[in-house]
Amino acid sequence: MPAYLLDSGILIRHLRNRPGYHMLVKRLNSAGDLHISAFTRVEVLRGMREHERERTFTLLDGFATHAIDRATADRAGELLRFWQSRGIILGGPDAIIAASALQVGAALVTTNARHFPMSELIVLAADEDGQLTAVNC
Repeated sequence: MPAYLLDSGILIRHLRNRPGYHMLVKRLNSAGDLHISAFTRVEVLRGMREHERERTFTLLDGFATHAIDRATADRAGELLRFWQSRGIILGGPDAIIAASALQVGAALVTTNARHFPMSELIVLAADEDGQLTAVNC
């Protein structure tokens, strides 16, 4: 069964009832296992509105959360170093999210595909309507 790691943009759009995003999460859930990175959880909670508290925790608790363990931290550091040596500066959170997807063996589902140039990572880009396009498969 395939696995998908959802980036914060996907979850935020789902919580804010953007057209297509409830169906996107439902489709992915029926197709495979859904995961989030611990850092994605941090990002979503950071932007949570007080009236969204219950819905936000219910949504987040519905996914397997990949911890930032030593192997994930090491992989994120290697990604940052590798891309920096090629003149591309990745964001630390994006490196952790990419490393989490790689550690889980999941495709990364994101609204910011340009943040994830790694050829070893399957990236599925969601558009404004929640439709997916494979970026570097």
